[in-house]
Amino acid sequence: MRVVIMGCGRVGSSLAMAMQKRGHQVAIIDRDPTAFTRLPDDFAGEQIVGVGFDRDVLGRAGIEEADAFAAVSSGDNSNIIAARVARETFDVPRVVARIYDAKRAQVYERLGIPTVATVPWTTERFVSALGETSTTTEWRDPSGTIAIAQLDVHESWIGISSGKFQELSGARLAFLNRHGKPILPEAKTVLQQDDIVFASVRLDDLAAVRALVAAPLAHAD
Repeated sequence: MRVVIMGCGRVGSSLAMAMQKRGHQVAIIDRDPTAFTRLPDDFAGEQIVGVGFDRDVLGRAGIEEADAFAAVSSGDNSNIIAARVARETFDVPRVVARIYDAKRAQVYERLGIPTVATVPWTTERFVSALGETSTTTEWRDPSGTIAIAQLDVHESWIGISSGKFQELSGARLAFLNRHGKPILPEAKTVLQQDDIVFASVRLDDLAAVRALVAAPLAHAD
């Protein structure tokens, strides 16, 4: 997968390395050449100096062949403009934008641009939003029987209640992160777009549950 990232700050540089470690081709854009000093010496991707929503700059970064684009600069407006250019002009399949003002998130999502709030696990959330699934568990009980893990949930599960999610998947929602705020779900709590989902599940069933919820929901009734 080819990934283009706009912004080489703390999140952008971490995301670039995270995607490189997963074997992807990475190009990162920043208007400040000194920003690339945040990248370690073993970063093998392309470093493009320029404005991340400029079409020529995006072209130099290989946006026309990109499978994913992440706008993670320090400005909400720049991020959403760049994300819209990537989506609407270059038809990049996976586009995500960093957001500082959570009140704008719903507006951006109506435009079809997933947003990620500035929370401690921002980098991992971007990795998930760009199509990567975490294979690690966040916690497991001492006996090694039960795990709490982040799940990459297919968009067709959006709108399903917590109770229905458990019924269909066999996993219980442990907590959600919604625009940077943790939520302890009740049975009637409904999954929303861009929720970060953590579920408790038997460790032996974890792989099967991951595969199930990452696939389109066949029967929601």
